[in-house]
Amino acid sequence: QVQLVESGGGLVQTGGSLRLSCAASGSIISFNTMGWYRQAPGKQRELVASLTNDGTTNYADSVKGRFTISRDNAQNTAYLQMNSLKPEDTAVYYCHAHKRVTIIPYTGRDYWGQGTQVTVSS
Repeated sequence: QVQLVESGGGLVQTGGSLRLSCAASGSIISFNTMGWYRQAPGKQRELVASLTNDGTTNYADSVKGRFTISRDNAQNTAYLQMNSLKPEDTAVYYCHAHKRVTIIPYTGRDYWGQGTQVTVSS
């Protein structure tokens, strides 16, 4: 059972930067997709950014141009570089990984970290 552990959250002022890390207890090479989600108080969890094995990225419109997702397979770690942070980025950020198990029929397995708090002060 692979575990994901996030780190790097904290309190930062508007316009500041943070780099979140997601360390896996095992190899991340087998993960087809890794991503970051966030959940603000009273809101649903939403996708922030994702990165597939072939390098395809997907970003929420609200973070495009400010956030960058990356992964280091050798270090079994995924990252989220967050620049130009805004108060509306305040949330708990969760690391997510998806592994395809079977193709036909398609089945997969999802893994989640415990979350790390990001607070942006105005």
